[in-house]
Amino acid sequence: MPTRSLPSCLPEFSRVNRRWDRENGRVIATIKPGEYYVTREQEIIATVLGSCVSACIRDKVNGVGGMNHFMLPESTGQRQSQAPEAIIGNSARYGNYAMEHLINTILQQGGARGNLEVKVFGGGRIISSMTGIGRNNVEFVLDYIATEGLQLLSSDVGGDYPRKVLYFPWSGRVRMKKIRNLHGETLARREMRYRSEINDVPVEGDVELF
Repeated sequence: MPTRSLPSCLPEFSRVNRRWDRENGRVIATIKPGEYYVTREQEIIATVLGSCVSACIRDKVNGVGGMNHFMLPESTGQRQSQAPEAIIGNSARYGNYAMEHLINTILQQGGARGNLEVKVFGGGRIISSMTGIGRNNVEFVLDYIATEGLQLLSSDVGGDYPRKVLYFPWSGRVRMKKIRNLHGETLARREMRYRSEINDVPVEGDVELF
């Protein structure tokens, strides 16, 4: 059986894993920690979240939208090798980049800021040594949404379990599944690696998550 060709995506997302999903009859773009994806097409965006957070944002009038997947670096008091002001600055910049890259790309693709609506997921406590990471991620993203005056439609955050999220930006629909024991250890190892990578990024210079 011939392989179904995928429609083109925006050039900046050429490295994002995309495939045809028979069950949904759509292209699914799967994002990992530190990635985001925006589309004008009827594509599904998927991810699996532990301590990380995803914001699903779209223009409710024209349907262009996307999702990010991010984790803040460790906060003050968790790491002694950096000065407190450096850690705070690094955290804010990572969070701001994650949100602003997503929103700005949506606007560049024809979205209007006044039409944006947001749904937020993740921030679970799945690793005993990272008890505050998920909470910090949730607090950051909710504060960002309130400060920027964005419309938060719904959220499912916190808890002790990972989540699988499927986002349908053209309609705003989200399908979320709580993962009890499926791939929990694999997800924890992935987030530990990602946590280590972002904590090693210096504050000086531009911080590029994506």
